[in-house]
Amino acid sequence: MLEPNVDFAVYRKNNPTKDGYFGTYGGAFIPPELAAEFERINIGYQTICQSSKFISELRRIRKEFQGRPTPTYHCERLSNALGTCQIYLKREDLNHTGAHKLNHCMGEGLLAKYLGKKKIIAETGAGQHGVALATAAAFFGLECDIYMGEVDIAKQAPNVARMKLLGARVISVTHGLKTLKEAVDAAFEAYMNEYEDAMYCIGSVVGPHPFPLMVRDFQMIVGIEAREQFLEMTGNLPDAVVACVGGGSNAAGILIPFLDDPVKLYGVEPLGKGSEPGEHSASLTYGSEGVMHGFNSIMLKDEQGEPAPVYSVASGLDYPSVGPEHAYLRDLGRVIYKTASDDEAIDAFFTLSRLEGIIPALESAHAVAYAMKLSKEMGTGSILVNCSGRGDKDLDFVLENYGDRLA
Repeated sequence: MLEPNVDFAVYRKNNPTKDGYFGTYGGAFIPPELAAEFERINIGYQTICQSSKFISELRRIRKEFQGRPTPTYHCERLSNALGTCQIYLKREDLNHTGAHKLNHCMGEGLLAKYLGKKKIIAETGAGQHGVALATAAAFFGLECDIYMGEVDIAKQAPNVARMKLLGARVISVTHGLKTLKEAVDAAFEAYMNEYEDAMYCIGSVVGPHPFPLMVRDFQMIVGIEAREQFLEMTGNLPDAVVACVGGGSNAAGILIPFLDDPVKLYGVEPLGKGSEPGEHSASLTYGSEGVMHGFNSIMLKDEQGEPAPVYSVASGLDYPSVGPEHAYLRDLGRVIYKTASDDEAIDAFFTLSRLEGIIPALESAHAVAYAMKLSKEMGTGSILVNCSGRGDKDLDFVLENYGDRLA
């Protein structure tokens, strides 16, 4: 188990390795023709992340364009309704475009410009990554192709409209389950034919090295800000930090800056409709080690060992694997991974909206749901939850399918 007093700087220095591994997880399982291109991306990132010019530009973008820092907020009414344990939210829903995704998209956009690319390509599930990348493309003057499953396009119509308005080309993926996994397949296939002029901007801490490293680094601003804000607000660190986990970008962003502190860290996976195969997307809870989309991690498999069908009410969480660093932190015992069901997430969606006037994304509602449960178990203390996105994109879907709960 990784003890709470492990030096965070040492952990980050050693993880991932130069080959992109967190323990046995990670790496780059890619076609030979892409190996040189991914090495160029890696060298480019390792160069600019140490450049004062790049760092200054990213800080300017975060402050003047994204509206960072986002606040940390005390949910007093929600806390009182549940008991005496106090719940706080890191308000990434107030980040420009409405979610945490812009944190790494602006960094990836800067890198694409540095590498001389003309286009950025990506997949999206809930649409938040697609909107963020379309925003970055508009900001940097780049072309943008977004691949999205047909099912998710129907569920997330507002985000589809936003992507198109921002100038992106939204490409519907109609094979398989027509959701996030298939969108990743299609985006990577397109990238294979355009990598000389385009850069694939992965939407989470997944994929071949160096993307789990890059996305983690860009997202850590969330936890760095939240830690400072919480200390300023209360004089203490939270007793627990909670974030939802699909691929794991928002969770990596808020949890990793707390690794060196005596704080319990929780990642919350989507249990969906239940524990049976095909009814959930809880990779770390029910999966086993395997390679997909160019990296080794814990994944949900079918009887043939291929990626299994997955499901979640939250389009951004229905992915059959998880970031390799999450798998490593689970094995080390430093982060505890739990689940929240569709029903629990929907209940949290309505509860937070009514008690605090904050409508969370369905993805974030999974983290809120577990925090509500955890607060009752703890009795006292404090919990910091990453509200990774706002729920505007989910309103039509929720009201159509769960409108009876308005009563």
